[in-house]
Amino acid sequence: MEKTPAGTSVGVDDPYAHVDRCDHCTDEGRCRFAVEQGQRDPAFADARSAEEFRCPVVGEADEAGLTGPWEWRDCPHFRARNRDRECERCGLPERRMAHSDERPLLEEHHLSYRDGSDRELSHEITVYLCRWCHAKVHDSWARIDDDVNPDPEAIAEREGRRSREQEELGFQSAAERFDSDG
Repeated sequence: MEKTPAGTSVGVDDPYAHVDRCDHCTDEGRCRFAVEQGQRDPAFADARSAEEFRCPVVGEADEAGLTGPWEWRDCPHFRARNRDRECERCGLPERRMAHSDERPLLEEHHLSYRDGSDRELSHEITVYLCRWCHAKVHDSWARIDDDVNPDPEAIAEREGRRSREQEELGFQSAAERFDSDG
């Protein structure tokens, strides 16, 4: 199983198995990195330009699935950050409180880290895990693809936030809110 620099588990054997698509890939299968940030890697941008900026992993747009000659791990500019705001492991949805300093229910979890002595990240691959699943994964005994339900403490925290949200939506006149007698 993949490990963090501190030696704890990240919960997966292959981080690339949890990737739907690269953050730089457009819906049409084009490489946004080569178009918008080509000056950072002119050789890469020129190669993509010669192929109409087609992503070398995605391949042809009219084909099903990934048909390009590369794998995600082959691309030097690959990055995949999960944008679904629910736990990848147990499915707990995020419930953020506006104007609150409360700790979020979900935390970003990195699936890939530095390769050996290399100072650069190999590729950025992140998912969201609830605080409870995150702790279990880093304690080395849980995997991200385990079929689990949310922890009872996580459900209680989420429902507590939901109740406070509902309370805020209820109407209470100013006279009731600031009544000094009651």
